[in-house]
Amino acid sequence: MSKALVPTVKESFLSVVREVVYDQATILGRVGELGRRIDSDYRGRDLLVVGILKGAFVFTCDLIRSIPSPVGLDFISVSRYHPGRDQGRVRILKDLQGEIAGRHLLLVEDIIDTGLTVHSLLGLLSRRKPASITVCTLLDRRDLRLVEVPIRYAGFQASAEFLIGYGLDYRDRYRNLPYIASMDLDAERVRISQPDEPVRDSLLVYQAG
Repeated sequence: MSKALVPTVKESFLSVVREVVYDQATILGRVGELGRRIDSDYRGRDLLVVGILKGAFVFTCDLIRSIPSPVGLDFISVSRYHPGRDQGRVRILKDLQGEIAGRHLLLVEDIIDTGLTVHSLLGLLSRRKPASITVCTLLDRRDLRLVEVPIRYAGFQASAEFLIGYGLDYRDRYRNLPYIASMDLDAERVRISQPDEPVRDSLLVYQAG
């Protein structure tokens, strides 16, 4: 058995991480618990796990590996319309590849706050006549909820802090952090204002240890 991979980062990268909220071991332990619950609930059924891109892709991949029974996998990508015109409505950027009529869907999100996007997506997918749709989210930020969403599986409760890592991003960066951390936005603004900084200084590197 190889030694665990230990994350090593440059000083400039660490400067944007304010605090590790959930470490890698805690996340994977909780994902394992969710996977076992899902397996128990859907064993013997035709389950299709649908990850919402891009944020939920890491969580979705770890989640399906924690489900012992065979499951289907697909991804969907959506974008919110301008809130001033169509608050909460979404348009599909990447649709599902297959038909979902008669199948049991597990919609997987990285974080649910207002609930508007997931609520709208549930409405769109329900018109395709799946047998059922349930929602699984890694992070639940209930304090910001504007519309109720029927979440059956939730990994962790989240505060209003800006979070990065494990698929969560800031301007499409930091998804590759193996943990979830609160972000120092001021430090990031300083970092991107220095165009001469080598790109390699901001990359997460792994070494055996």
